[in-house]
Amino acid sequence: MESSKVMSSDKATIIIQVNPQVAHNAVICDDGQQVRGAYHNTALKGFFKAQPQALGTVQIMIGVVIFIIGIVLTTSLHAYIGPPIYIISGITYWGSLIFISAGSLSVAAQNKLHPCVVKASLAMNVISAITAAIAIALMAIEMHLMPYHTKYHMGITGVMLVFSILQFIVSICISGFACKATCNTDSTVVNVALNQGY
Repeated sequence: MESSKVMSSDKATIIIQVNPQVAHNAVICDDGQQVRGAYHNTALKGFFKAQPQALGTVQIMIGVVIFIIGIVLTTSLHAYIGPPIYIISGITYWGSLIFISAGSLSVAAQNKLHPCVVKASLAMNVISAITAAIAIALMAIEMHLMPYHTKYHMGITGVMLVFSILQFIVSICISGFACKATCNTDSTVVNVALNQGY
């Protein structure tokens, strides 16, 4: 959102504009004309340090693996020992869709370095981190309540727990870099126009 303030006196007019979309490399001439160079937002380029494309790919793969393991657990373990808590909650399905969406937005944020895409990636990764924290809690509860004779079940739950912890860490990392990139995009441009009449 752009805002501006105009201050005027006998000899000069000062216009202060605050616009998040203004280029950081803009040059203001002394006659009030603004010359814009190529827009290179250094704050958004700092988002590249997180390697969002690689981490997004990891998020997508984690989502796919958790989805597939959820299907296997739903079909095979239901008849023997009853469905686990995290299967009843459906987090292996809707959680994996959130993980895949967050990963896709992370990849898109690196391919199209635009503030809107980075903000969408930030929002989705925050939701992904919350979902991963819920999955970690449900799997930890399930492992605590699980009878010891179901070692197969405990092994699969342990693998899913490791994937959920990894997803949580990746989501937090991407969220941190995206937050830093989107919070530093504001810029202030000061225009000074000299009045010619004395």
